[in-house]
Amino acid sequence: MIKDLTEGNPLKLIVLFCIPLLIGNIFQQLYNIADLVIVGRTLGVEAFAAVGATAPLFFLIMFVIVGLTNGFAVVTGQRYGAKDYEGVRKSTAVSLILSGIITLICTILFSLFMHPILKWMNIPQNIYQDAYYYIEIIVIGLITTTLYNLLSSIIRALGDSKTPLYFLIVASILNIILALIAIKIFNLGVGGSAIAVILSQGFSVILCIYFIKLKFPILHLKKSDWNIIKTKEFIKDAKEHLRIGIPMGIQFSIIGIGIIIIQSVCNTFGSNVIAAITAALRVEQIATLPMTSFGVALAAYVAQNYGAKKFKRIRQGVLNTSIINIILSIIMAFLMRYSGCDIIEAFIGSATKEIIDIAHQYLLISTVFYFFLGQIFIFRNALQGMGETMYPLFSCIAELVMRSFAAVYLAIHFGYIGIFYSGPIAWVSAALILSLGYFLNLKKFILKAK
Repeated sequence: MIKDLTEGNPLKLIVLFCIPLLIGNIFQQLYNIADLVIVGRTLGVEAFAAVGATAPLFFLIMFVIVGLTNGFAVVTGQRYGAKDYEGVRKSTAVSLILSGIITLICTILFSLFMHPILKWMNIPQNIYQDAYYYIEIIVIGLITTTLYNLLSSIIRALGDSKTPLYFLIVASILNIILALIAIKIFNLGVGGSAIAVILSQGFSVILCIYFIKLKFPILHLKKSDWNIIKTKEFIKDAKEHLRIGIPMGIQFSIIGIGIIIIQSVCNTFGSNVIAAITAALRVEQIATLPMTSFGVALAAYVAQNYGAKKFKRIRQGVLNTSIINIILSIIMAFLMRYSGCDIIEAFIGSATKEIIDIAHQYLLISTVFYFFLGQIFIFRNALQGMGETMYPLFSCIAELVMRSFAAVYLAIHFGYIGIFYSGPIAWVSAALILSLGYFLNLKKFILKAK
């Protein structure tokens, strides 16, 4: 189940590693998509808009968690690539301790400041209460989300992308069942949908722990691994993990803040525009899943080969996945331009023609720029796999600045249509910075190896 990615054909390894990731990412999207479809078709457009209005805040929280846990797992992957198996266990222990502390802090802070945040986001009064209940329940159950993402990231760092897939399939099906029960039988409204997310992710955590105990002896932590917290070595290890984890968390949070700014502008245009953009973004997330999956696969591949100091293999793997993402960006752009409306209509059973037309306008604009988005996934993950955090951080800052400027400035002059250009402008700026960072860093590492 554990896979060494430092030997064998790079393209074959990455593709085989990517396939379970792609399927897993599809099921991951089912968490939110199932919520939206069930809410939209059973509770109506306003309930759908309530969940959609808080989506950027949900993504911000998720981005911080995913960034931190992926950053911690980079250290684990590098140690595995270097055949340091004791270091793998210590990395896992340190990651669990740090994740628990950070999650507790985030849960407290978000809970304390939830009302001011939602008011700053311009949540309309007619959907405010539902929006608050949904996101507050998500925050309370944040520990399950963190543990699931951390354990899955560590398993993937060891070259196993199939096991997390199995957990996702089970959890996604459970999420749908629980959401239907909570909404239709217990009449819990949008809060029931959030409860279903937390419970299904909690079940995923149990599955992760069980299978690690059963199938991954390399991750069986000993008492001495936990005792690291009492030693000076813990400070050193914690710094190593935080050196990568915090910048990656900041990177993802910056993206999330940019999306919140856009959503706060979008919220001023009313429930129909909120519902339209929510649906369009979900469709876009589905369209870009193949590109995202190759990026995640590349991160694990690069981390192991970086640990083994096989820099030429890194270059070959990045080139192969970059070409694949160029092809995928063209295919997905074509499909979304001509089939996006049908998918959007399936999301909201009571959607009006106005909502569908607004969502379709967004897709017509954003799909032109999928090429740049695909390259972001490649170069950002390659840099992070090498433990390089500065260029990804700079790219995220550029995204935030360009996205926020475009959303606010263009919305003033062109209405909600102006918001649709904020993402593409951000993608172009980030792609240029990341590609430059990748080539400069790889050249430096190859020269050092000679």
